[in-house]
Amino acid sequence: MTAIIGGERQISYPEIHARIARAAAGFRAFGVGGVPVGMMLRNDFAFFEVAGAAAALGSPVVPINWHLKAEEVAYILADSGAKVLVCHADLLPQIRHGLPADVRLLVVATPPEIAAAFNVAPSLTQVPDGMTDWDIWRDTHAPSRDAPIGSAPMFYTSGTTGLPKGVRRKPMTPEQAAASARVGGIAYGVKPNEDQVILMNGPMYHSAPNSYGMLAFRSGCTIVLEPRFDPEDMLQLIERHRVTHMHMVPTMFVRLLRLPDEIKRRYDLSSLRFIVHGAAPCPPQVKRAMIEWWGPVINEYFGSTETGIPVWHSAEEALAKPGTVGRAIDGGIVKIFRPDGEPCGVNEPGEIFMRQMSVPDFDYHGKAEARAEAGRDGLVSVGDVGYLDADGYLFLCDRKRDMVISGGVNIYPAEIENALIGMDGVRDCAVFGVPDDEFGERLFACIEPEADAALSPAAVQEFLRGRLANFKVPKDIQFMDAMPREATGKIFKRKLRDLHADGRLRAIA
Repeated sequence: MTAIIGGERQISYPEIHARIARAAAGFRAFGVGGVPVGMMLRNDFAFFEVAGAAAALGSPVVPINWHLKAEEVAYILADSGAKVLVCHADLLPQIRHGLPADVRLLVVATPPEIAAAFNVAPSLTQVPDGMTDWDIWRDTHAPSRDAPIGSAPMFYTSGTTGLPKGVRRKPMTPEQAAASARVGGIAYGVKPNEDQVILMNGPMYHSAPNSYGMLAFRSGCTIVLEPRFDPEDMLQLIERHRVTHMHMVPTMFVRLLRLPDEIKRRYDLSSLRFIVHGAAPCPPQVKRAMIEWWGPVINEYFGSTETGIPVWHSAEEALAKPGTVGRAIDGGIVKIFRPDGEPCGVNEPGEIFMRQMSVPDFDYHGKAEARAEAGRDGLVSVGDVGYLDADGYLFLCDRKRDMVISGGVNIYPAEIENALIGMDGVRDCAVFGVPDDEFGERLFACIEPEADAALSPAAVQEFLRGRLANFKVPKDIQFMDAMPREATGKIFKRKLRDLHADGRLRAIA
């Protein structure tokens, strides 16, 4: 029997669909129909319940990164227009006192396997007195009998201004739905009516793990939820549940490869049939090592929240074209343009514009100008630079000038700089990415302090942790008497990047 499994708990598909129907009735009683529904949940049964219930009413669900703090969450709720937030109990302390007064809060008790993985105190796993318990609230409603309407999730992706933008999809036609399912089968290897066991090891608030997990759910696969990625724990789960499919990011490969050989040999991984990774470039030597260990089951896609998945390639192609991120698949279009708008030639780097045509077009919620700036000839750019070789394979040269990808997570330094500049004693600052063997990149901050300011790296980090998610707090901080500047007075960030290209602290001559 197919089921969703979390730790020692499991739920059948008939049972979770009954929960979705009850939750949909509850949301309808709230007057939610068509209005976004926020959720700040770890990978749990409730994630599928909330997403399914919102979609049934034609309401976009807004998955919120559970690292975020009160001000960040309040911004997303206000900008999206969400009037309901469903949140795990242990996440309440970081957001509870900053939520908009007009947002209804429904609280999900944190289950044992998640509490253990994140070292949550038992007192924080329960729904606080006086607050609405999701399970009790859901089950007070008779199941909705209305035909489901359907809607796409609304993900928030930051821009170079540092303010998140909501990516809102237009309605999907039946033809697009069929084409999208075909593309999912190609890129993710997940297909309905097949004996597939999916291990969800990445947080589903991210668009890629979300689309992967929800495709597996719609396809009726058995889904195993790993509460928090751990390399040996993953190997144990693969062996225990005979996992066949996974979505991964390169940082996971790096951590797996660092395991001692005796641990790598300890587990039976012969059930694996289709692994797909994306979210960040994978070093060719890491890809090769994983293929040598797991066999030719490692596949890769390239895309974004905005574009869908236009590009993909197999393990065999990766070995034949080291460093490629793939080539256009069914419905995918990729073009490279020069700054003057002319198409680039073979092997000529330029800005990458692409789109998966089976995915409906999108708007940046309330930001029409930003959407117009991202488009050209019906395609979309998120600022990546690369080239196509003679065989149509895409290679990346650079990413958005400022964006940092750490462990597969997009981080925008402008947001961190905006917070830093508000700290007493900080005259100016620059945040950028430097190479990191494990995460691909990590955050590095250079700070020009005010005269006589008594600042320390620990004080700066503590200041930022009170305002931003922990993963946005730079691990390396350097104080400088004077920043390199352009003639206009603007910080010459490229010089700082080049100076710290090996990830170490350097003195400015």
